[in-house]
Amino acid sequence: MATLLHIDSSLNGDNSVSRAVTRTFREAWEEQHPEGTVIYRDLAANPLPHIDALAYHTQYVPIAERTPEQVAAFALREELTSELESADAVLLGAPLYNYTIPSSLKAWLDHIIIMERTAGENSTIAGKPVTVVTSRGGSYRPGTPMEGNDYAVPYLEWLLTGALKMDASFIVPELTLAPIVPAMAPLLEKSRESAARAHEDARTTAKTLVSQLAA
Repeated sequence: MATLLHIDSSLNGDNSVSRAVTRTFREAWEEQHPEGTVIYRDLAANPLPHIDALAYHTQYVPIAERTPEQVAAFALREELTSELESADAVLLGAPLYNYTIPSSLKAWLDHIIIMERTAGENSTIAGKPVTVVTSRGGSYRPGTPMEGNDYAVPYLEWLLTGALKMDASFIVPELTLAPIVPAMAPLLEKSRESAARAHEDARTTAKTLVSQLAA
């Protein structure tokens, strides 16, 4: 039985586009694999503490040599990392906030990036499929006025595929503010088309992953 680690980070609850698309992915996953397991973390509802110096530097201390204080400080990192390592696939909801990822998602990443474990040549999560749903209010595609100002996709692409050596794919619903910003009304149809593509991509990706894991 395969395990999916599903993480959302949007602040917008039921109005969130990234949450709607990750929900479509998860529902398709569960339909294809009803006997599987889903581990869910809502980083907006239950934010993680930012990593502190003790928790960070303990990664460089051999396990047998760690003090009780270091063990306690590292406990959350161990929990989150083991959770990630045990999953067969990962689903990340990562909306674009102020041109980059939400700070709650960055906190999660800081905890699970452990040198010579998840990060490095012998990464324990190398090849693990991760699907990133990164919604954005406008468009940052080539040729648009905001081209080059999305720092979420480049960062996550490098981190997930480069440092962590995961197998990352991206689903990008955009123009999500068109339904609520009057000045973007002319883009409403494109917004709807982008959302429809994102939901279809989510369904297709989920079904494909389940088939691959079951093979």
